[in-house]
Amino acid sequence: MAWISKYERASIVTFVTARKARGLKQTMNTGKDKRGMTVHAVVRIALSVLVIYSAYCLLLYFFQRQLLFPRFQIDKPSDTQQNSPDLEKMWLNTGQGRVEAWFLPPALDDVTKPAPAVIFAHGNAELIDYWPQELKDFSSHGMGLLLVEYPGYGRSEGTPSQESIVETLMIAYDTLIAREDVDPSQIVLFGRSLGGGAVLALADRRPSAALILMSTFTSITSFASRFLVPGFLVRDPFDSLASIASYNGPILIIHGRHDTLVPHKHGETLYHAARHARMVTYDCNHTDCPSNWEIFWQDVIVFLKNAGIRVVEEERP
Repeated sequence: MAWISKYERASIVTFVTARKARGLKQTMNTGKDKRGMTVHAVVRIALSVLVIYSAYCLLLYFFQRQLLFPRFQIDKPSDTQQNSPDLEKMWLNTGQGRVEAWFLPPALDDVTKPAPAVIFAHGNAELIDYWPQELKDFSSHGMGLLLVEYPGYGRSEGTPSQESIVETLMIAYDTLIAREDVDPSQIVLFGRSLGGGAVLALADRRPSAALILMSTFTSITSFASRFLVPGFLVRDPFDSLASIASYNGPILIIHGRHDTLVPHKHGETLYHAARHARMVTYDCNHTDCPSNWEIFWQDVIVFLKNAGIRVVEEERP
């Protein structure tokens, strides 16, 4: 290498250094390009997920009432009135059209009139047809029983929603207390599952002597997380928790210990939020609550008596 002049040596060093610098720059640029491509891919995936999730939320927003009110999937039983000859059929004129209601008067002839009465609101996958036989003991204890259908259910006109159901219940309430054989100061509101949220909403708007809630939720909004959507998308919240906290009368809360649809903690939460409540827990799920009707009636009658409702002891053979 002695024959290479110092100038040539300097040129070679400069050339090699420049080659290394260009190689390093190209490597850095390649790394930047790869990182840019990675970020771009992540952004595209995130946007795709956001679009899919937004479409899912939009779909659920518009179709949630088909899930909450599965009225077209309910089996209609045979003519119940044939088994209950005393049942009075009436039609309520609502903003949704004509909605059906059935009234079962007290079965005892010696009942002091006007008599107490119960307004019953059923679950979201039921009809009033299911309940005359199950709840006839109200009549046997000297109380009237009004079964109110929901708009769009059974033979009734209209479309179900929180607004239309509560409107129907208010009209049913006003129709009931206008009867001469009903004591307006002795009205008991009884709701099962969705019906519990409905009668609590009614209790916000009409006076009542007592409340009975069976398998009732804190709110429909509380179930939004099951569907991975924010609560503000719920169109019919049925905020039972807010309503029960403002109710001043006595409340009986009945819930199944093994309820998988509306977990027992909902009943516990309602119980702790209420001002004057008693809670009864049965070893049952949701659809089979109560598991023992005899025990159920014992608990209900004791509650009604303690609430000041005029209950007549049923005569047993």
